[in-house]
Amino acid sequence: MKPCPRSRVLLILALITIFNLTLCSCTEDGEPIDKPDEFTHIYEFNEKYILRAIAQVFKDKTLGKAATVNEDTREVTSDYIVQGEWRTRSLACVRHVNRNEREVTLSVITEKKTSTGWQMRRLLGKEQYARIFDAIDSQIYREMYKLE
Repeated sequence: MKPCPRSRVLLILALITIFNLTLCSCTEDGEPIDKPDEFTHIYEFNEKYILRAIAQVFKDKTLGKAATVNEDTREVTSDYIVQGEWRTRSLACVRHVNRNEREVTLSVITEKKTSTGWQMRRLLGKEQYARIFDAIDSQIYREMYKLE
């Protein structure tokens, strides 16, 4: 008696699905870290536009809740946003490099709840930070348009 070709296809699809789920589950936990990653980017805009753009990107990309702009210290911080056993918050600091340039240092802090408390994990890589900086760049132009 020959096995049905349809059952073979279903078996192969089930094995592929299980294999993919196993691979994805490893990357979801992230790598435990001791201190948050920091990436920098240079912009040639006024810092008030940069600060407002960062706060808006934090809100739009759910990189935290209730982003606070502190113009005196040139920082944008967000409160933790909790999703299941994960929580995320973001910090950005703007520094004058020279007359025209401002350096933005960005850190997205992601923590996972464990039996011993919250443990910092690395979920974002350089490519994801580059996308965030691109979003900030686009948002700066929108902020400039709003104010003029």
